[in-house]
Amino acid sequence: MNLLTEIPLSKANNPIDYSSQLLLLGSCFSENIGAKLSYYKFQGIQNPFGILFHPLAIERIIEKSVNQEFFTEEDVFNENEQWHSFDAHSSLSNPSKAQIIEDLNNAISRTSTQVNTASHIIITLGTAWVYRKTSSNKVVANCHKVPQSNFTKELLSVEEVVKSLKQVITFVQSVNPTVQFIFTVSPVRHLKDGFLENQRSKAHLIAAIHQVLNEDRVSYFPSYELMMDELRDYRFYANDMIHPNETAIEYIWEKFVEVWLASNTFSTMKKIEKVQKGMLHKPFNENSDQHQKFLVKLNVLKSEIQTEFPHLQF
Repeated sequence: MNLLTEIPLSKANNPIDYSSQLLLLGSCFSENIGAKLSYYKFQGIQNPFGILFHPLAIERIIEKSVNQEFFTEEDVFNENEQWHSFDAHSSLSNPSKAQIIEDLNNAISRTSTQVNTASHIIITLGTAWVYRKTSSNKVVANCHKVPQSNFTKELLSVEEVVKSLKQVITFVQSVNPTVQFIFTVSPVRHLKDGFLENQRSKAHLIAAIHQVLNEDRVSYFPSYELMMDELRDYRFYANDMIHPNETAIEYIWEKFVEVWLASNTFSTMKKIEKVQKGMLHKPFNENSDQHQKFLVKLNVLKSEIQTEFPHLQF
């Protein structure tokens, strides 16, 4: 008896291995996948500007990074005793004006380097709803709890999302023509926008991504569809009924591994997982012979991995 309908998946033509360089950008679900890739010691960076929910925010950061447009004092503002940037998430906000500018420009440098060297760029889109600052007419990445009366809320059309995604692809390919793009839509439900509004938003994102799939080296991974069509149950959500829980994240990760990770990485991943679990092990007696032998075996395994992949650090 088959109790679920499975989305057909096939192995990617340009999979990720331990020589790959990754850049992950986008919504909080990109952090979930990024955390898994980091755990298994794949090379890359994720969200150097923090979580970015909509395509225009990602486009802006890619453009600034490719052109190496650095931040100045004019690009930050003070609100609630913190300095913020409308181009970045609040995780970069800081009580020090000088520090936030330094952090933003470090993020520009890191992103620029990674855009130029990346083998794969994974972009997770969360929403097509955006907020436009009325005084500047500029769409912001984050409102930073500035009163909502300062913004107008808009739903990007499919055509606007398509235009933004094509701009992202063009910017990146101008410096890195061989990069592989992997687009996905976050399964996180943006219910603050409203139930119907969230569905409209996701539909615009999905429709737009599928219009750019004819571009060279552009692929789609169905994170949203896996959550909606294969899991389809509130037991796969966290307590807020909005975010996927650990079981759902692990399920979607396994599907990502199936599609996007090269088969020759699997044995290394098992070894790394053994090391990671071993490093978290808390012994009853740190000085016991048994534990000392365990540490020796763990160090031997680390050395084996690092002999094959010298860049891996534990």
